[in-house]
Amino acid sequence: EVQLVESGGGLVQAGGSLRLSCAASGFTFDDDTIGWFRQAPGKEREGVLCISSSDGSTYYTDSVKGRFTISTDSVKNTAYLQMNSLKPEGPAVYFCALDWYREPEPCSYYKMDYWGKGTLVTVTS
Repeated sequence: EVQLVESGGGLVQAGGSLRLSCAASGFTFDDDTIGWFRQAPGKEREGVLCISSSDGSTYYTDSVKGRFTISTDSVKNTAYLQMNSLKPEGPAVYFCALDWYREPEPCSYYKMDYWGKGTLVTVTS
């Protein structure tokens, strides 16, 4: 059974950093795509970053380029989202997700096959 469990969320001031983790079980990072998505209250879930486990190719949404990075650790079977220079955008739930297809684009919620339950990130001014 595929499971994705996010952790690392919390309250952080604008300009600060946070690292989210996504512990995966029931599969190994091989020929698939891992994505991080976020959803603010009243807004649609948007793709933030997606990475192909096959070749490491990555998609970044424009608003996070230069600030966020995604990585995977195949030994720990864990994906990470490093977020730097966070902006005061209020609360958002960050989800990790798995797409069995290896291409990271489009990094869209409708492509993903499995989801974690999310972790709340709140960036204050």
